[in-house]
Amino acid sequence: MLQIEHLSFDVRDDGRQAEILSDISFNVADGEMLVITGPNGGGKSTLAKLLMGINEATSGRIILNGEDITDLSINERAQAGIGFAFQQPPRFKGMTVRRLLNLAAGRTLSESECCGFLSSVGLCAQEYIDREADATLSGGEMKRIEIATVLAKQHTLCIFDEPEAGIDLWSFSMLIKKFEQIHKEKKESLILISHQERIIRMADRIMVISDGKIDRIGPAEEILPTLLDTSSQEACCYGQQKGGDYCEA
Repeated sequence: MLQIEHLSFDVRDDGRQAEILSDISFNVADGEMLVITGPNGGGKSTLAKLLMGINEATSGRIILNGEDITDLSINERAQAGIGFAFQQPPRFKGMTVRRLLNLAAGRTLSESECCGFLSSVGLCAQEYIDREADATLSGGEMKRIEIATVLAKQHTLCIFDEPEAGIDLWSFSMLIKKFEQIHKEKKESLILISHQERIIRMADRIMVISDGKIDRIGPAEEILPTLLDTSSQEACCYGQQKGGDYCEA
């Protein structure tokens, strides 16, 4: 289980202190899928980076399976069982996709294993396995390769920051099936940060973050209708502003 207790994050800009996240508390049960959504700039990706240790929290605690990991490094959190996929994956000049998968798995994978992980994210394995994970790959290709590296090792908790970003519809459908499989097996807890309705509908619980705070959190069947209502209202207002026909009022 992941437990987050009163997590806050501040940054200093031109001598002034700005609060990015304020008093965030929630938990993720073993095998649970929590989808985090909300307006852009609300603090979702910042929260993911705090959980992975990329940024250091100003205050609060992060507890994984009873162990306080608040002060652990990125590597130590990875060893503790946290997997992470960035919204914008890093590139590695001179490193092949095969080598990247081996490093992620912590062992030498067979060619068939590498191919399986790449195929699961919609990539033709033979075309990519010996390519370098560098600037010659598109953003969408790198995104899928990074997700494959997370899948290459079993984790206690996997965090995916907008996994749908930059991925074509066919590959996205394959990712949905993979997430459904992981969730069905209940071997790992999942945190998915997403605006995509198909991903949000998969959640056990949904957490909405806005202006650095938890706006609401609860079972998907309770939170999802409120999100859809909000989207309809926003479309209505946009249609009225543009002279469209989104609203009958």
